[in-house]
Amino acid sequence: MSIGYKVNVNDTFHFDLEKESVSQLDAVSVETNKFHVLRENTPYQAEIITSDFLQKNYTVKVNNNTYTVAISNPLDILIKEMGFETGLTKQVNFIKAPMPGLILEISVVVGQTVKENDNLIILGAMKMENSFLSPRDGVIKTISVLMGDAVDKGQLLIEFE
Repeated sequence: MSIGYKVNVNDTFHFDLEKESVSQLDAVSVETNKFHVLRENTPYQAEIITSDFLQKNYTVKVNNNTYTVAISNPLDILIKEMGFETGLTKQVNFIKAPMPGLILEISVVVGQTVKENDNLIILGAMKMENSFLSPRDGVIKTISVLMGDAVDKGQLLIEFE
């Protein structure tokens, strides 16, 4: 049997649901977001109050009891373990040199407000120009290099507030 979903209810109860058991659930839609559910000969009235599809979080009312439910599948868990989460704001606070090189251009100043994908800096390395774009909206806190500086791999270039 394979785990199909991990379900977290009210941040208290955790369930591993197998794909087979989910497919055997008897649910009939009676209205938009309202369902009649029959499980092991026991009837339930269920209603989806709110839903956040990207985060897979739902508020569900079952027989007049309200629950907060988070659902994830094996791919969601793998993505989270890798440090990526769908729909979350990027929290990059600094940019470091990925390789040794020479600062060819600095397109921003301290205190400047930038948008995601704005050009920040150009690093010349191995006969190539590498443009660094802003990974998020933000304000430039510090610029740790000057145009013409030679930088080492991992050296701090720009920090965001």
